[in-house]
Amino acid sequence: MVLNNVAPLKGGYMITSIVGFIISAVYVFPRNYTWGLTFTIFFTLMFVASMISMTYGPDEAMYHVGQKKENKKN
Repeated sequence: MVLNNVAPLKGGYMITSIVGFIISAVYVFPRNYTWGLTFTIFFTLMFVASMISMTYGPDEAMYHVGQKKENKKN
């Protein structure tokens, strides 16, 4: 399966999805079933999107990741 037009997402997006899932499952879900389930599904979809971006994203996007740090030093 080839996916075209996959946006490269940052690592913070994946971290947000993992932390949001844990907070939703541990704190929100026991207090309110509807909101807990909604947030859990939402953050799970965010995590799936970040995995798709990592797997099928364009290779050219990774070439420019380390160049911002090098330019700031010079």
